[in-house]
Amino acid sequence: MEQRFTGRTVVVTGASSGIGDGIARRFAAEGANLVLAARREDRLAALAAELGADRALAVTTDVTSADDVQAMIDAGAARFGGIDVLVSNAGVGLGKEFEETTSADWRLIMSTDVDSCFFGAQAALPYLKGSRGSIVQIASASGLGGDRRRTAYNAAKGAVVNFTRGLAFDLGRFGIRVNTAAPALTLGEELAPTYADLIERFDQRRALTGFSTPADVAAAVGFLASDDARFITGTILPVDGGITAGSGQPSLY
Repeated sequence: MEQRFTGRTVVVTGASSGIGDGIARRFAAEGANLVLAARREDRLAALAAELGADRALAVTTDVTSADDVQAMIDAGAARFGGIDVLVSNAGVGLGKEFEETTSADWRLIMSTDVDSCFFGAQAALPYLKGSRGSIVQIASASGLGGDRRRTAYNAAKGAVVNFTRGLAFDLGRFGIRVNTAAPALTLGEELAPTYADLIERFDQRRALTGFSTPADVAAAVGFLASDDARFITGTILPVDGGITAGSGQPSLY
């Protein structure tokens, strides 16, 4: 595999499982030093040990806390001499009728999915100015349109989408690029049998059948963070098998 990130330091939030785990593994395979952030200390430590203690630093972090995020970024920069890429992946979903959604539900979604991106970008900015680095955020196909029973999640991921666009303009003068990957249903291969019915429902709405894996999302993130995308900023890249390319109408024939 091409070593596009040798000597560079990449921060990944929500790194202890799922898409975050896949992103961390992809950057490690391309030579990066990793700052791994999540709340689950045991899983985070295991991943750091697997990727190599000399190249991976695990920092238990509550991404809804500005102080926690700042401490994590500073620890990573101190360990590896700077920050080159910030991947704001941490997030949480919610499936609930709007009339049943509480203010606590709303705040949980907004603080985890949106505030975390804001805190990360502010904390990493001084280091990214020095490296003329890159920010990649993880939104969702749910941030590009509406879904039933996902009002709070739609709002949060939609905020990440437009935060990306505005931040790209604010930070472009420093040579910092800001982009977002927007996945739809993403599963590890081992989970496919468990979600067969859900996969079939998704297949009715998109151009490609099947589902994306964490590795698919990680490949898109790696591209957006790399010098291959040097003149791409403010972009939302769906990793969704074409579901957002559709009109939303059922089959007419």
